[in-house]
Amino acid sequence: MAAIPIALDRATADAAACCAPGGTGLAPDAAVDVARTFKALADPARVRLLSIVAAADAGETCVCDLTEPVGLAQPTVSHHMKVLVEAGLVTREKRGKWAYYAIAPQARSLVEQATQAALTPAMAR
Repeated sequence: MAAIPIALDRATADAAACCAPGGTGLAPDAAVDVARTFKALADPARVRLLSIVAAADAGETCVCDLTEPVGLAQPTVSHHMKVLVEAGLVTREKRGKWAYYAIAPQARSLVEQATQAALTPAMAR
């Protein structure tokens, strides 16, 4: 009967070694920052809005010109743009009753850093 506990102990030890985390991953504060960027890009409408602003000939787009291409009401577009502003991906300038949006200078860097931060621990293994 002594062989059974040894086999269980060996199996338990193997499982513990196999399932132990390989690293610490992101710090909680860093995970919040990364999640904010990913959350902003997790909605297809926001990705589309971001690409429309990026493609604007003038380098900026009025919110009034964003509703038709995405087929959403102006309040919904404004909400999506607010999420993109809060994530640091676009800038907002109010002119009269309209808001104008432009790609934030750090937008590409934010997305690259978020992706790198999330994947670096996995890529290092």
